[in-house]
Amino acid sequence: MECNIETNKEKCTCTYEPCERKGKCCECIVHHREQGELPGCLFPPEIEKTYDRSIARFVEVFSTRR
Repeated sequence: MECNIETNKEKCTCTYEPCERKGKCCECIVHHREQGELPGCLFPPEIEKTYDRSIARFVEVFSTRR
């Protein structure tokens, strides 16, 4: 499968600038996994903006949503 970086960039919800991994989802996932985090695109916009991408925050956010 070929990576379409430009299409990925258009759909990327990460607000961190300047992120060198924008549009490179595989690199983004590896980076955040190494940090014990999840990528920003998995969080709602209001949470993503806080840059708290911890697994604990993800569980907290989605365990209270219905």
